[in-house]
Amino acid sequence: MGLLERFENGDQVALARIISRVENRRTGYQDILARLYAHAGRAQRIGLTGPPGAGKSSLVFRLGELLSASGKKVGIIAVDPTSPFTGGALLGDRIRMQDLSLDPNIFIRSMATRGSTGGLAEATRDTTMVMDAFGFDLVLIETVGVGQVELDIARACDSVVVVFVPESGDAVQAMKAGLMEIADIYCLNKADRDGAERLVLELQSVLGLRQRTNNWEYPIIQTQAINNIGIDDLWQAIKNHREFCQSDTSPEDRQKERIANDLLTIVRGKVDRRLRSVLRDSETFEKVVADILAGSTNPYSAAERLVAELSTALTS
Repeated sequence: MGLLERFENGDQVALARIISRVENRRTGYQDILARLYAHAGRAQRIGLTGPPGAGKSSLVFRLGELLSASGKKVGIIAVDPTSPFTGGALLGDRIRMQDLSLDPNIFIRSMATRGSTGGLAEATRDTTMVMDAFGFDLVLIETVGVGQVELDIARACDSVVVVFVPESGDAVQAMKAGLMEIADIYCLNKADRDGAERLVLELQSVLGLRQRTNNWEYPIIQTQAINNIGIDDLWQAIKNHREFCQSDTSPEDRQKERIANDLLTIVRGKVDRRLRSVLRDSETFEKVVADILAGSTNPYSAAERLVAELSTALTS
């Protein structure tokens, strides 16, 4: 059998190879994605993000255990930071989740951010779709938690869990970092530590100021992942959010929104790559840089000149 036939028969080795092709943008990967897209759209996508050291990997581990025990098939994507010096990534989550990877209901994939400022590799959304098409009931996506607005997580997931610990500090500062604004569920992990009650009060105060665009009441779930405490409550909150979303919008509207987000992401990626390619090969670009350096023009006027040239190149 060919690779796709093995994939369709549930071969996880074939799944891993297809993800590698997609992640590395090898020749023919778009044809594979086009074929698999019709089989996707059923998996629940859950993103977990938050400050470094919050215990996101431990929470993913415990959620994976819980879901597998209930008969769910779970795909896990652990996004690791890429070194700005070597380009390599420490794919540590694969090591930490080694025991979980032996579970036949669970498939784990570590990916490098490849310089993505949002914490997700460009190919993560496509990998999520591939896992969806493979037949996983849920896909858990853990990001590097760099403390910045990880909007790509919010767009890629049905539910977003932001993880804090008592040492996270002032919740208002966390909100300024953008994490508060993308969460559907707030999780205070390591809740047995000093300062947990104070942080819960701060979070509740901040949430009271957060403008609600719907009737969803943002929960604050306290967990101790290392002791396997509160994981049931976290999973119940995720289920509640899914039920809320399903009752708040029609299936057709949710499908249209997902398709629109997928299409916009694909178009942005293609346009960005084309722009970079055109700029690299443009003699005008090098001349414009030299002109700015010489003081004969400025970046704003030069940008207008480049946009005009790019418009011609992109339509040619």
